[in-house]
Amino acid sequence: MNILAIIGSATEESSNLKLVEYITDHFESMNIDIFNDLKNLPHFNTSITDENTPETVQAIKSRIEKADGIIFSTPEYIFSIPSGLKNLLEWCVSSVIFTNKPVSIITASASGEKGHEELKLILETLGAKVLEDNNLLIKGIKGRFDNSGQLNDQTANELNIIINHFIKTVEGRI
Repeated sequence: MNILAIIGSATEESSNLKLVEYITDHFESMNIDIFNDLKNLPHFNTSITDENTPETVQAIKSRIEKADGIIFSTPEYIFSIPSGLKNLLEWCVSSVIFTNKPVSIITASASGEKGHEELKLILETLGAKVLEDNNLLIKGIKGRFDNSGQLNDQTANELNIIINHFIKTVEGRI
């Protein structure tokens, strides 16, 4: 099972990256390809969406298309999704690469409610398979790790539940 994990954070060693690393370490049935490079995508330009599209955009769109499912792990910035993540999704709007693609949305932030709902709406608009049981809003993410960087048991259990459901979705059992 080939899964693409897209990290929405602009921070290098973000909590969202740590969550995906936890998933990678605990779910060996998934081959997880992590994309943590939103900052290198050019600003969305409608005049080159379908022709003369930059190579960096073509490359990530190809990774999305080839993936069996996508995990988004992102914070909320100013009651919205991060601009880099929005930029990526705008590059995909004139394609069908998300159509019926199973997704898992993990919003890990101080609050996150508005960004979480916004990302669900955008992905539904792009045609992705968005199921509530595959999604998780983690409020107060900084307090979910101990001093050694380990995820607390409650958050680990919450992640385990949604990722197991996501696996079933990708396998077509849901």
